[in-house]
Amino acid sequence: MIENPPPKVVRSTTWAGLKAGDPVEIDDPRARRATYAFVAFVEHTGSKSSWVEVVGGRRGDRKLWSFRPDQVFALGDKKKGLSLDQAPRLPL
Repeated sequence: MIENPPPKVVRSTTWAGLKAGDPVEIDDPRARRATYAFVAFVEHTGSKSSWVEVVGGRRGDRKLWSFRPDQVFALGDKKKGLSLDQAPRLPL
């Protein structure tokens, strides 16, 4: 019997208290004056790397972007200095 290997990339539409479509802020020079919404948290099981996919950009853009988890903040939390990776928003 041949077994299927586990998937190398696992995508989740929820992460750190976010669900798909929730607005987020990004700490990256390319992200200035842009708006983004959370799409998915992605983990590569082979390399143990992870990233966050968001959609948006500057006014009128709907591009898919990928950022490190430590660059993603809940809306309004970027000035506080703790990313969602460091301080996830847990449901009450």
